[in-house]
Amino acid sequence: QVQLVESGGGLVQPGGALRLSCVASEITFRSYAMSWYRQAPGKERELVAAISSTGGSTKYADSVKGRFTISRDNAKNTVYLQMNSLKPEDTAVYYCNAELWSAFTAKKVGEYWGQGTQVTVSS
Repeated sequence: QVQLVESGGGLVQPGGALRLSCVASEITFRSYAMSWYRQAPGKERELVAAISSTGGSTKYADSVKGRFTISRDNAKNTVYLQMNSLKPEDTAVYYCNAELWSAFTAKKVGEYWGQGTQVTVSS
């Protein structure tokens, strides 16, 4: 069964850092674009960061640019989110997402989600 398993969340003080990991199984990992989303209580889910299947292209939400870094290790079927200079507003459940896109139609043909990992930034 396809699984995306996130880890690395926790409680940190403002200005601290966390590194989230998402390990994928039962998918051809290198074929998938990967991303991190987050959802805070009472707020809509938002895209935090995304990385292309090869790792050659990344994008970030404006709110995290310069602080967060997404990376992937295709040999380990893992995508990471390094979060530095954390702020209370970064508090949310962070979800790992995998997307398979058709190179011929430019349409999404597969998508998987992890269960999420809680990140709490508080003093």
